[in-house]
Amino acid sequence: MTKRVHNFCAGPCTLPLEVLEEAQAEFVNYHGSGMSLIEMSHRGKHYDAVHSETMRLALEVYEAPDDFDVLFIQGGATLQFAMVPMNLLRPGWKAGYINSGSWGKGAIVDGKMHGDIYTAWDGADDNYMRMPASSEIQLQDRTRYLHVTSNETIGGVHMVEWPDVEVPLVGDMSSDYMSRPIPWNKFDIVYGGVQKNLGPAGMAIVFVRKAILEDTNRDIARYLRYDVHQDKQSLFNTPPVFAIYMAGKVLNWMQAQGGLSAIEAAAAAKAAKLYGVIDSSGGYYRCPVNVACRSHMNVVFRLPSEELEAKFLADAGDQDLLNLKGHRSVGGCRASIYNAMPMDGVMALCAFMEEYHRANG
Repeated sequence: MTKRVHNFCAGPCTLPLEVLEEAQAEFVNYHGSGMSLIEMSHRGKHYDAVHSETMRLALEVYEAPDDFDVLFIQGGATLQFAMVPMNLLRPGWKAGYINSGSWGKGAIVDGKMHGDIYTAWDGADDNYMRMPASSEIQLQDRTRYLHVTSNETIGGVHMVEWPDVEVPLVGDMSSDYMSRPIPWNKFDIVYGGVQKNLGPAGMAIVFVRKAILEDTNRDIARYLRYDVHQDKQSLFNTPPVFAIYMAGKVLNWMQAQGGLSAIEAAAAAKAAKLYGVIDSSGGYYRCPVNVACRSHMNVVFRLPSEELEAKFLADAGDQDLLNLKGHRSVGGCRASIYNAMPMDGVMALCAFMEEYHRANG
């Protein structure tokens, strides 16, 4: 059997072993064609079937209503920081943004280059360790949308309550994509890079309300227009074939697990196990995030000293518990427990943490 470590990387993510093995078996000779899928024309019958099925599954697994379309766009979520205001903001309109941490801040920085963007709530006073209550969000007149980051990958902060505001939401859901149901009636656009929960890097999946495409900006380059991607069914140019192919397999796997409700329950159970070890350690492990806003996907924690953290990471690596180092901007430790991380991986990490505490406390 092929060796598999416990990979807690924040992205690219752990993928289901079944998916990897299935792709491996098909890679060189796809369905008896004598070539790999990634060598074929994206207009051919084999890829057309993959493309159409992945689009269907994305809508079905995420339980998107009929008034939404799904788009596959290269560039990941970071390109969407620019595409959203480019498409949605007309002269005289502005957009509010929630600054909930590193990625919320990134969306604001890029958005300001393409429209009238303001910060409707800033978590700086709380060191970005919580999400806002709706009453704290300050919207201005002529606001077209409110942009939210549902899960801050670096800070480990999770939006539990969706903002109750009078304007449509636009959501960057990269690091908790398809890990729970969402209130579609609140959103005009939902997007995320696939590499944190759904597949290999190279693509964003963008859900867009069909009605808004009638009034998006046409005065930008064609590739940057949502209406162009919708009209061409995400085949305006050569698509990211491998990313779409793998995302389709992951979506099939998610459906086989029981769909979104089962995925949500599994995520909550894995997070509860890991936070339980942290909270029962008497302060040896500390999670700085407000308890009500702790992420189910990215669990951040500190040890009593940087020296103990360095030893923790080295010893964990010796036990095949990999990629637990926190982001370089904040330090500490971080365990990303995305959809494909099995409970066995989380339990192995919990057992190691308890033993490390006993040996080094």
